[in-house]
Amino acid sequence: MKNKEITVLDQEIHINKDDYFSLTDIAKYKNPEDPRFVIQNWMRRIDTIQYKGLWEQLNNPNFNRVEFDTFRSEAGHNYFTMTPKKWIDGVNAIGIISKAGKYNGSNPSDEGSGREYA
Repeated sequence: MKNKEITVLDQEIHINKDDYFSLTDIAKYKNPEDPRFVIQNWMRRIDTIQYKGLWEQLNNPNFNRVEFDTFRSEAGHNYFTMTPKKWIDGVNAIGIISKAGKYNGSNPSDEGSGREYA
């Protein structure tokens, strides 16, 4: 199946064949030149960590709860940073993917768990 697109607030959002939508496309609404910083700031928020952690607990039998607890306890502090890769590797996430290339990398995608992102 071919990738799909939707338009939200005049911004094209790509959705891959597995229904993961591009967080990079969404972040470009706030910062068209460098959307990765928007994503990183969103991912370091305590409410985002808790929400994504809950999604993973409900949908991922291999979710690393120990590492999640570490992330959750550090989230919200000024020193805390989070990237899609750090989240994926740390908690063995399945709800977000990150691939290199246009519409694939430095282009994290999210399956349903970032709908209230923008």
